[in-house]
Amino acid sequence: MTELATPPRPKRREFRNINAFTDLTTYRLPPAGIVSILHRVSGVLMFVLLPFIIWMFDTSVSSEISFARFKDTFNNNGAGFLPGWFLKLVALALIWAFLHHFIAGLRHLWMDVNHHAVDKKVGNSSALATLAISILLTVILGAKLFGLY
Repeated sequence: MTELATPPRPKRREFRNINAFTDLTTYRLPPAGIVSILHRVSGVLMFVLLPFIIWMFDTSVSSEISFARFKDTFNNNGAGFLPGWFLKLVALALIWAFLHHFIAGLRHLWMDVNHHAVDKKVGNSSALATLAISILLTVILGAKLFGLY
């Protein structure tokens, strides 16, 4: 009986664990990974700032007097020990979180519907578009928030 000669197997890729102290400084995360992490961060940020959102909504719609106090809080006086510019920065962070979470969510829905979008090239370009659009809209709304136009 003769044995059939089997061709040699190609060498398998070697996978290893990442050392947090040496490898994380040189690891390049692709844009899709950055968008994925920021999508989670923006969701957590919106959840953590939910009391701030409720406070802003409540004081802005309760009465004319509370709305005037709300405007004065953001413009001049601040609230308690927090200055007005800090509250505007918190509102700007909230604006970014909402915009990024919304646009990244639309990106995920588009990738679910369009199966051709689950390609590495299309994923990277859509991730870069998500980052660019969310940052651009945040800058535009931040300029309005800080009274630049």
